[in-house]
Amino acid sequence: MKSVRLRLLVLALLPLMVLLPISLAVSMVRWSDKFDDLLISKVASDLRIAEQYMQRIVTIQSGNINALAESVRFEDALQTNPDIFSSFLESSRTDLGLDYLVLRKAVPQDYLAPEHFVTQQALSHGNAESIEIFAATDLIKISPDVARRARISLIETEAAIFTERQVEDRGMVVLGATHVVVDSVDFVLVGGTVLNRNLEFIDTINDLVYRSEPGQPFRTGTATLFLEDVRISTNVRLFENVRALGTRVSEIVYRTVLDEGERWLDRAFVVNDWYISGYLPILDGDRKRIGMLYVGFLERPFASLKITTYVTLASAFFLVLLISVPFFLWIARGIFNPLEKMQDTMVRVEAGDLDARIEAIKSNDEIGAVARHLDKLLDQVQHRDSELRDAADQLNQRVDARTRELRETNERLEVTYRQLVTSEKLASIGEITAGVAHEINNPVAVIQGNMEIIRSEVDLDATNIATEIDLIDAQVLRINAIVGKLLQFARPSEFGESFGTIDMKDLLEDCLVLVSHTLVKSKIAVVRNYGDVKTIDMNQVELQQIIINLMINAAQAMLDGGILTLQTRQLENDNRPGVQITVSDNGTGIDTASLSHIFDPFFTTKQAVGTGLGLSISQSLVQRVGGIITVKSEISVGSTFFIWLPQDVNLSDEDAR
Repeated sequence: MKSVRLRLLVLALLPLMVLLPISLAVSMVRWSDKFDDLLISKVASDLRIAEQYMQRIVTIQSGNINALAESVRFEDALQTNPDIFSSFLESSRTDLGLDYLVLRKAVPQDYLAPEHFVTQQALSHGNAESIEIFAATDLIKISPDVARRARISLIETEAAIFTERQVEDRGMVVLGATHVVVDSVDFVLVGGTVLNRNLEFIDTINDLVYRSEPGQPFRTGTATLFLEDVRISTNVRLFENVRALGTRVSEIVYRTVLDEGERWLDRAFVVNDWYISGYLPILDGDRKRIGMLYVGFLERPFASLKITTYVTLASAFFLVLLISVPFFLWIARGIFNPLEKMQDTMVRVEAGDLDARIEAIKSNDEIGAVARHLDKLLDQVQHRDSELRDAADQLNQRVDARTRELRETNERLEVTYRQLVTSEKLASIGEITAGVAHEINNPVAVIQGNMEIIRSEVDLDATNIATEIDLIDAQVLRINAIVGKLLQFARPSEFGESFGTIDMKDLLEDCLVLVSHTLVKSKIAVVRNYGDVKTIDMNQVELQQIIINLMINAAQAMLDGGILTLQTRQLENDNRPGVQITVSDNGTGIDTASLSHIFDPFFTTKQAVGTGLGLSISQSLVQRVGGIITVKSEISVGSTFFIWLPQDVNLSDEDAR
């Protein structure tokens, strides 16, 4: 029910709560981009105006110098003595607002190096103008006061290119020159204005570009003149009444404008605030980039305007939601209430109340028709449920009776099966045991009888065969012990051996003597790694049988030769002291499938020569004294058997007999 409610609400409110916000966000982003483009276009227009005005100032200054050279007053002054002419030039310089005005002969040694371009252009074309960089020595030649005014201390500026200079003592000068002929001799009238600290010049540009209008304070901008990357004339404030002279432009602007010669039109951090900024390179007479002209206006008022617009649109959107959502919910309630009554009825029916009905819905629309039809279906379900319950009771009674019969039959089969398995196992073991006893004991009895004859016939003092005879007797006894162990596997409770103290090293060496012929035949080397271990209490014959069985198995796995490694060490297991015996070979190894069955009775991988009882008997003997036997093997690498035997063997009286 809740999912239907949710889907209906989503269907109704999706256009309003998802599509409309997405459309609004896209529109706001596009509007923001257009707004930013408009600001960039505005600063580009401002920069063009500033550039044109600066060029106009340069042209006007050059025109004033040219007009002076062509004036009657200038001609009259030329006819006077040098002192009067110098006074005339000084008064003219003051009237024209120039920092210097001189009449130079048209020979290179008579004019300053930065004047080279304008003088040559004036001689060729009559007049010329340019903006040039004067070195400190050139400024001093003009006037020490001009040199002092041009000198600006550099201020460390974040993001600017690193420099070790502390002072900018060069000057950016607007030059104008006019060709003058006096008594058939070529002269050049040269005048210039130093732009360093020329606040009137930069304020005039700023007032022209950014005229303050009442109610629009954000239109007030800034303008700056750079000598290379140093502000030499600006109305950007470092503090309230301190202009940012000596601060420098950021490296990215420097690279774009001065290195690449491109205009910069973007937002930039200027001294202490973000501005929508425009920079263009200033070129000297030789078209070299010697500085920059900057105009810009604060970004903050426009950013505030954008934020205000965003807040207004978002508020309008939430106001629409505040009005629309309750209206949609009120309409949806007429649909949800009948559906919720149906849901409640179905929940009661599922809980077992088959008498529950909707009934309360009286509308004649589709939902009312569904409700009435559902009530009819519930009536039918209740009737059929009653019939099914009766049939189920009868069926359960029959099933219970049949189940009891099957359970009893199954229990009888289980008992019979266990008896059959036990009988088969006992029969197999008995048959094997009887066969072994018959096939082995008879030859052994013959051997023993003949050995008695040999003993009586042969001189026992003949030491050269006494050892062999004793060895034969020992092996006959061992055969009898093996047959006994086979019978012990079949009926372990009927057999028992006496326990004694065993020295592991002596036991292993005795075992090696008994299997030495097999090891020599297979060219198997023996590696001994006996640790300092304590003696244990166990039946020596049983332990010897286990070790010999493992040695023979190892030899059979190394038919082409190999290394048999014997190791002993002291080892605790579950906080019980004990001794671990390790028998390792580097033979063929045991595959994973066989590894989990090698201790099973009658399981063997040597079908032609094995009975499958060796490892099973070994495991029984080890476990009988509380020990553990495990194996680790890998194909083509070899096998290692680990036998752990406790030192504190605790056996029942029956097992210890």
